[in-house]
Amino acid sequence: MKNIAIVGTGNISRVHIEGLLELSERCKIVALVDIYPEKAEEKNKTFNLNAKVFDSHEKMLESGLDIDLVHICTPPYVHASIAIDCMNKGKNVLVEKPMGTCLKECDDMIEAERRNNVTMAIVAQNRYRQGVHNLKTLADSGIAGKVRVAHVNSFWWRGHSYYDLWWRGLWEKEGGGPTLNHAVHHIDMINWIQGLPLEVTSVLANVMHDNSEVEDISFAALRYADGSIAEVTSSVVHHGEEQGVILQCERAKIATPFDCKADKSSSNGFPSPNTELVDEITAAYNAIPKLKYEGHTGQFDNVITALENGTRPDIIGIDGRKTIELITAIYKAGFLKRTVELPLSNTDDYYTFDGLLKNVVKFYEKVSSVENFSDEKITVGRY
Repeated sequence: MKNIAIVGTGNISRVHIEGLLELSERCKIVALVDIYPEKAEEKNKTFNLNAKVFDSHEKMLESGLDIDLVHICTPPYVHASIAIDCMNKGKNVLVEKPMGTCLKECDDMIEAERRNNVTMAIVAQNRYRQGVHNLKTLADSGIAGKVRVAHVNSFWWRGHSYYDLWWRGLWEKEGGGPTLNHAVHHIDMINWIQGLPLEVTSVLANVMHDNSEVEDISFAALRYADGSIAEVTSSVVHHGEEQGVILQCERAKIATPFDCKADKSSSNGFPSPNTELVDEITAAYNAIPKLKYEGHTGQFDNVITALENGTRPDIIGIDGRKTIELITAIYKAGFLKRTVELPLSNTDDYYTFDGLLKNVVKFYEKVSSVENFSDEKITVGRY
């Protein structure tokens, strides 16, 4: 039985609690931490957890409570400091997306894991969505040929009041807009499938949220070593939240949510449907084994299994770092209005959070805020 602590009991903590309760034969939530302890108490009561409640992670670590794994579900700007504090006390950690606000934080976290001989996993729960898992499986199989063009659609919608929350919409606290905090899922997916690109070009804008410093939409164009390209749209202004990844491959289009189209050439170069290949790919898709758990629960199962067996989780610090590297490049390209080459070095101005803050474009000034919302209903994507 693994004892779990959750630091940060805001919106996403509910998903963590519900997922961990699905695995209650193997883990138990023993601590809840929030700077607003009444929020932690509410979760404790709602889910009948009988966990200890603390108003700081430092007090939790000093309490002597037996903890095997700490889930870090706080705003992004404190992910690194809390994770490093926990690892320095010998605790394994699972860090919600994004891993950190900059590459230096990611490197410091990876070094703390190594130095303390503990395990750090990074949340990228959509790898455990059946459709995303299947797309990766098809892409790796080569059945549709090599990926030549990818379209990454991280389409979300958030009302004006979304950025009223005290830490949202501030570069210093949130670290960015939807490029960092929403498209992080889809950027992880394309990195998982394609790896990091060689160069990035982007456009950043804020078109609907004048109570926010950060972008509410970005467009990025990526070029890879094999000559393939990709486009990434990161948005909180798209009605319908129609998210997905489309891979245009040599022989066919494959996508999540699942879609498959294939054409073959007529003698004049115009297309005719390749129904046989579509049927072959669809059959391969349907034959992929079903995941036991999906989403966050699937990742929690993987992390707990790794701790039980002394193995490595699927998604570790280097994976989270790659996502932050591509996001940082998108921001740098957008701020400078030029193409940025990867990898980014540790001497790059954008390697540190201070360097990023020095160069950000503040689209609007945030002049007022609220401490908490009473409504905790959230959307976590359509897959």
